[in-house]
Amino acid sequence: MSKCAGCGEKEASRLECPSCKKLGIPGSFFCDQDCFKKNWGNHKLIHNFVQLAAKAESDKNSTLPDNMKGYHFTGPLRPVYPLSQKRLVPPHIQRPDYADHPQGISMVEAVREKGIKILNKEEIEGMRVVCRMAREVLDILASHIRPGITTDELDAICHEECIKRNAYPSPLNYNKFPKSVCTSVNEVICHGIPDQRPLVEGDIINLDVTLYYGGFHGDLNATYPVGKVDQESADLMATTKAATDAAIAICKPGLAFREIGNKIEEVVKPKGYGIVRRYTGHGIHNLFHCLPNIVHYGGSKMPGRMEVGQVFTIEPMINLGTANLDHWRDDWTAVTLDGRRSAQFEETILITETGVEILTRPPAASSTSKKKKKKSGAKANGSAANGNGTDSGAQTPTTEVAEGVEGLVVDGGERE
Repeated sequence: MSKCAGCGEKEASRLECPSCKKLGIPGSFFCDQDCFKKNWGNHKLIHNFVQLAAKAESDKNSTLPDNMKGYHFTGPLRPVYPLSQKRLVPPHIQRPDYADHPQGISMVEAVREKGIKILNKEEIEGMRVVCRMAREVLDILASHIRPGITTDELDAICHEECIKRNAYPSPLNYNKFPKSVCTSVNEVICHGIPDQRPLVEGDIINLDVTLYYGGFHGDLNATYPVGKVDQESADLMATTKAATDAAIAICKPGLAFREIGNKIEEVVKPKGYGIVRRYTGHGIHNLFHCLPNIVHYGGSKMPGRMEVGQVFTIEPMINLGTANLDHWRDDWTAVTLDGRRSAQFEETILITETGVEILTRPPAASSTSKKKKKKSGAKANGSAANGNGTDSGAQTPTTEVAEGVEGLVVDGGERE
């Protein structure tokens, strides 16, 4: 027996509210006409709430292109269109082979690889140079994170910083990717396209920066808080960073590539998070993506062992919930299937005779320079609320994030 939607005492009859029926609100049956009229003042509030919610959802989708309007989004995030025009790269800057290809195809990557490339001294030095540049650009870009800035504005900053260094932003036109950096917010796992949506307090955002300079690519990324984030998001970022660092720390000549995933799972599994399997780390040098493929989950049968002179990325994508994913209808954006948040950190590393060199991390500061930095930081402390000139509460997470997220407020697959 169902109760009357008005008095809540008598048994409901077949008298249904016509407005609820039209709006698709189930269970709005009343015991009689008098009860319906008597309770109309309170009952119609339900209609208002439903109509406001429908309008809010419609507003979120109002800028979507036609091919995305029927898509069932897995979480609350929506892209905001139109995208800005493709940014231009001056002709004097050296470009990868896909830069001007109409489909963004790299013909050199399309050639079947015979094995994992071993870099010589000159090539290793070229990688060091471009990886240091990529770190500089990421740190500068991260310093601009704040509520209110759009991801398209971040893309413009990244593009300009690449151009200043006579470097090409590697993502631009790679397989027709339309922008110079990947910006992945909240439930976006990777390959988010910068658009007109402003960041809001409590978001998390991954910035994935790659530069092409001197014939080599340097690739890294990190996930940052936008202002203050909830503890769940902070824990996710900290665990993802810890897993990345732990995996890098074990790398050395002779180690099986699959041990990277085993180590990551060792850190992540106790937390109950999902490890994305669809995308992998990858080799990188004069090619943007190449062998080896680096899986980030445990128990894989990935073949091969590390050798001196190999360069590749480690970049686990860790989700609060399921490891399963979906893609928006923009050919790029990967999102968690349950709409919960995802975090990622990435470094480009070199296997050396003694272990590993992280090419995308700045050299450790000497004790003297650390003292100078500490002294200058103390002087600057009184001149700005947070010491970086950004809005209060929105911290500037730059190289410090590469050294640890703890201080913040707060088989195979596709190569990422």
